[in-house]
Amino acid sequence: MRALPELDSRIVARPRTWLVTGCAGFIGSNLIEALLARGQRVVGLDNFATGFRHNLDQVRDRLGEAAWKNFRFIEGDIRSLETCKKACEGVDVVLHEAALGSVPRSIDDPVTSHDTNVTGFLHMLVAARDAQVARFVYAASSAAYGDWPGLPKVEEKIGRPLSPYGAGKHMNEIYADTFGRCYGLQTVGLRYFNVFGPRQDPDGAYAAVIPKWIAAMLRGEAVFVNGDGETARDFCYIDNVVQANLLAALAEDPQAVDQVYNVAIGEQTTLNELHALLAELLAARDPGFKPVAPIYRDFRAGDVRYSRADIAKAQRLLGFRPTHRIREGLEEALDWYIARLRPVTKVGEGMVLSDGRVPAAISNSPERMGHPFPALD
Repeated sequence: MRALPELDSRIVARPRTWLVTGCAGFIGSNLIEALLARGQRVVGLDNFATGFRHNLDQVRDRLGEAAWKNFRFIEGDIRSLETCKKACEGVDVVLHEAALGSVPRSIDDPVTSHDTNVTGFLHMLVAARDAQVARFVYAASSAAYGDWPGLPKVEEKIGRPLSPYGAGKHMNEIYADTFGRCYGLQTVGLRYFNVFGPRQDPDGAYAAVIPKWIAAMLRGEAVFVNGDGETARDFCYIDNVVQANLLAALAEDPQAVDQVYNVAIGEQTTLNELHALLAELLAARDPGFKPVAPIYRDFRAGDVRYSRADIAKAQRLLGFRPTHRIREGLEEALDWYIARLRPVTKVGEGMVLSDGRVPAAISNSPERMGHPFPALD
């Protein structure tokens, strides 16, 4: 992870004990890697609902046993208050990433979404309060902006939620603010905008658009585009997200605490532009690559049409300085995506990927995917 030199120095100078919930997921595993690489003690909590053991294995392989010995794993669910209390024992900083992501998942199953994203979040706040944790940093979401039409998205202006997922993430912010007022718990919320990078799951009905599209394009399949392809997002590379979490955890300015921040680049990329960029980068690595024209379908329920963040607040109060724009992030991550997702042999009607896995979705068709479109959130 490319971080800021002064931030690295501050972390290394004072070892802490960090709890990362959702540690086996995409963002969580990148966070524990960054912390362990900087000599920190890390507790990880995950129930493997959406995370994977192989993500933890990859971190261990990359860092080696000397760093890995500072990691302690708890398999458990944030819907259990006792599990949350156990995980918070002796912890200085909580980085709360555990959640059930995806707008369409929440529309399909709002009860489970609420139980995890709201009740589980409340459990973590209670556990952190009781353990006297110094700082509670949590994954908020750009979905909180709902139907607010303005661009760029500014933290203080939000609309009505467009999905149960968005409603739950907004409720997290309300609870965090309340715990700060009632109990003095220091919290920082990070509204992520369409994060991408290594260890992002390409499989399943709710996979994010970038790994889903790369997987399909490597198989020579057409991707499905929501609407006319002019829906736009502020795509944010994982290193920027890791940086924001570390800055939020260590911020010393009292004004920087008990706030919510956009974590993004501050730029807008349409789905049509994303498809063209992926085709260009894949062709640069393989001259024989021939992209298939995308297939346009209906707009997806619950989707925001345009999303672009104003990151001035994070820059001013946290010192946030993104190191990767979308092209730079894709350039850095693409080799990982290709190594992970390129099909090398066929097995019956399916395919085996280059690492030996059989993809959960061997076809990009709506019928095989279980939901017609990849998730943008």
